[in-house]
Amino acid sequence: MINYPFLKDDMTIGVTAPSSGVPVELHDLLKTACIRMENKGFRVICGETAWTQDKAKSASAIKRAEEFHHMMANDDIDIIIPPWGGELLIEILEYIDFSNIQPKWVLGYSDVSLLLLAITLTTGIATAHGTNLVDLRGEYFDDTTAMWQSVLSLKKGESIVQHSSDHYQKEWQFDSPSPYVFNFTEKTKWQSTSVERVKIQGRLLGGCIDTIRHLIGTKFGDVQSFQETHIQGESIIWYLENCELSTTDLRRSLVQMKLAGWFNNCSGILFGRSAANTSVGNYTIEDVYQELSEELQIPIIYDIDCGHVPPQITFINGAYAELESYNSKGTIVQHFI
Repeated sequence: MINYPFLKDDMTIGVTAPSSGVPVELHDLLKTACIRMENKGFRVICGETAWTQDKAKSASAIKRAEEFHHMMANDDIDIIIPPWGGELLIEILEYIDFSNIQPKWVLGYSDVSLLLLAITLTTGIATAHGTNLVDLRGEYFDDTTAMWQSVLSLKKGESIVQHSSDHYQKEWQFDSPSPYVFNFTEKTKWQSTSVERVKIQGRLLGGCIDTIRHLIGTKFGDVQSFQETHIQGESIIWYLENCELSTTDLRRSLVQMKLAGWFNNCSGILFGRSAANTSVGNYTIEDVYQELSEELQIPIIYDIDCGHVPPQITFINGAYAELESYNSKGTIVQHFI
C-alpha cells in the first residue's frame, strides 16, 4: 500500500538543500522564489543549508541529513522543496533515519530524485518528481509546471489528469527569463518506439538516471521488496531522464538496471528530453531506446516532459498511472490508490 501525503491550501514550505545549496552570488534567485511563494499566500521557512555551497555540496552530509530530519519532524512544515538539485546527495543516505520519515511531500528533481526514490522504495511513502523551488520564481507558472500544487493537493482515492506541454525550452537563458522563468521555443513532440498509439499502466517510479542508478545494490534501492511489500506485485512504469550521460553510458546504466532486476514486471519506460543525447560514433539515442524496447518487449515513450529540459509534468513515485501517447501528444492520469 502507498502512503500519500496531503497538501493543504495554506501550506508552509520548508526549504533545505540535501544536495547543493545556493552560492552567495545567486542568492537573489532563491530570495525571489521565496517572495513569490509568500505572495501566493504560502509561508516559507529556509534552513541554513539553502544559503551555503562549498566543495560541490551545501554542507557536510551529517548537517544536511540533520536539517532534513528537522524539517520532516516539524509539524509546522507541510512540504519540503529543495532549491534545486546538485551532485552529492548520495552522501546523506546513511544518515537518514527512514523509519522516522513522515508522510510529508518532498518535491524536486535532478540529484534530489535519488532521495525521492529511496524514500518511496524504503517506506512506501509517495514522493513528487517535478519542479524545484528556484524555478518557481516567476511572476506566474506555465500551465505544465503549475500542476504541481493540484497534484500534491489530491486526496487518497482521487485522480488527476496532466497533458504534454505545447512547447519546451531548448536552452537556458539565465539573463533573460520570461515571466514564468522559462523560454519555450520548441514544439513538444512525444515519440515512441512504436508508430501506433501507446497505452500503458502501472505504478510510477523514476528520476534522474545519472543519480538513481547508484541505488542499485544498496538497501535503499530494493525494487523487488517494494513490489512485494507496497504494490503487491503490480507492474511498474519507469520514468527516467538523462542529465549528462553519454549515449553509451546511458546504455550501460540501463543494462545494469535490467541485470539488477529493476525492469522486472515493467509495463513501459518513459524518457525525458535531454541535451546529453548525442551520438557516439553512429550509435544514436534512438538505437538505445529501440534496443531496450526489443529486449524487454515493452513500449518506450521518449522526449516527454520530465527533467532538465523544462517544463515538467509532476510524477508521483508510487501512484498508479494510465498513460497514453499518440500523434506526438501525451496524457497521464495518476490515481492515488
